[in-house]
Amino acid sequence: MGRVVAFLGSINVGGNRIRMVDLVEALGEAGYEDVSTVAASGNVILSGGHDPAMLEMRLESVVQQRFGFKSCAMVRTAAEIRSAIEDNPFHGTGPEHGSDKMVHSIFLSQQPDTGAVEALIEEHSAKGSERLAVGNRVLFLDYVHGVGVSSLSNKFLERRLGCKGTARNMTSLKRILIKMEEPA
Repeated sequence: MGRVVAFLGSINVGGNRIRMVDLVEALGEAGYEDVSTVAASGNVILSGGHDPAMLEMRLESVVQQRFGFKSCAMVRTAAEIRSAIEDNPFHGTGPEHGSDKMVHSIFLSQQPDTGAVEALIEEHSAKGSERLAVGNRVLFLDYVHGVGVSSLSNKFLERRLGCKGTARNMTSLKRILIKMEEPA
């Protein structure tokens, strides 16, 4: 499988503080190799070779046992990250596209029900300026005016879509992809 990235949700938000050096150490002690992080928000790059679903469960367990709180883990390959950047309809150049800090790809634990996505988009179209679209286990979202002023919080989206998710903006995804493609 090569190198993969694990997006850990709920890291360094609220009271869930983890120093990345401590996270790298915990994962090394759990037997993972070639572990590094990008930024301080739970973006962990490590050697693959594991079943992605099993890896997600094991990473969630390490965070719970070592740091004492629940986190969700979404494991993706470099190709999936590239797709989350390139297929995001709100990312690009020109006035119709949002800024890299406002445009997000929300990585989901499973493919959401098409009806749930359509209902969310329809309901929200009259409420806010944000734009939404769905991809393969990813929700594309342009927050337009900022995450902090949006009613589309992670918890709200998880309830509506019936699956867990964790978001990364285009700036972060580009940095992660560059690091994933560097020689180990």
